[in-house]
Amino acid sequence: MRELLRRKSFWATTGVAAAGVVAGIIFWGGFNTAMEATNELGFCISCHEMRDTVYQEYKTSIHYKNPVGVRAVCADCHVPKDWTHKIIRKVQASNELWHKIIGTIDTPEKFQAQRAALAKDVWKTMKDSDSRECRNCHSYEAMDFTHQKNADDAKRMKEGLEAGQTCIDCHKGIAHKLPDMTSGFKSIFADLEDAAKTLNPSKGQTLYTVKTKSFWLGKPKDESDAADGKLIAATPVEIVDRDGAWLEVKFTGWQQEGAERMFYAAQGKRIFAAALGPDAIDKVVAGKSVTDPDTDQKWTESSLIAWIANSDLTPDLAKLWDYGGEMYNASCALCHTLPPTGNYLANQWTGNLNSMKRNVSLDDEQYRFLQKYVQMHAQDMSGKDAGGKP
Repeated sequence: MRELLRRKSFWATTGVAAAGVVAGIIFWGGFNTAMEATNELGFCISCHEMRDTVYQEYKTSIHYKNPVGVRAVCADCHVPKDWTHKIIRKVQASNELWHKIIGTIDTPEKFQAQRAALAKDVWKTMKDSDSRECRNCHSYEAMDFTHQKNADDAKRMKEGLEAGQTCIDCHKGIAHKLPDMTSGFKSIFADLEDAAKTLNPSKGQTLYTVKTKSFWLGKPKDESDAADGKLIAATPVEIVDRDGAWLEVKFTGWQQEGAERMFYAAQGKRIFAAALGPDAIDKVVAGKSVTDPDTDQKWTESSLIAWIANSDLTPDLAKLWDYGGEMYNASCALCHTLPPTGNYLANQWTGNLNSMKRNVSLDDEQYRFLQKYVQMHAQDMSGKDAGGKP
């Protein structure tokens, strides 16, 4: 009898275990089937707010249609293959569903307003994972650089990969249009202009020009009077006196022998601080002179007192550099990884920027500020203020 009971117990236990295994297989298979279903292109469109925006862009990309007929769908780029990271991504996606329900980006206008921030978040995720999803299809080891159409591009890619760059550093506009990244620095500039309207300068205070400003040797009647020169953006001025809407200021710079028309922000560095007219050159007060050991050129530290309008000035140099940093990131980080400003010397930055000028959408004033920003944060200017002083 005991033997019979033991046998019955064994088979009962075995049956329960087998049923559990079968149930587990069925559950696991069902779970994975459901998980894979959420990776289908049609499912992505139905749940995420993308049908009339990025999906339409994607359909015109090489990832959607190409000569070899290999299509990469949303999940190939945005959902990890390995289990752990895949589950994390699916949990994160639930937050996106909530925003679909409440209509955060349910109109083209709402989407465009958020597009830059959304793109930055995706780029950061890809950067942090070393472009893991890109590498599922694009293996560096399997690339035949000799068959790439453009030899310069192939060389640049090899150099970038060897330097530790990753796919998303240079390929941000592959499946979707690049967003307008100018809103960030334009917003900061608007804040600087608004703050300047209520600025109440005092004698002895140091302010910085927000943008290029005219100056006069004598207090003008109004700003239509012929100016005696220009102060370049981010140039420091010391308040000497004030008369209503006009400020008498002192500014300093370095003049190179034979090129006295310009004030530069630092000795030996072609960082524009001010452009002087003929009359202004005659009023310059010369200080110490040094000879550059590398070029044998004579440089003189000089100063000038002039009048400017009480407008477009700020005491906040940090915010001014925030404006420049945001502009640098928006203008130079879309097509390739952003090189630190300290990678180059101040004088080297002029040529580097000029070679890329055709690729940025900046007006002349913005471009001059961008150049001033990278030069003032160059390798040989690190830790110095806008006046070039320690």
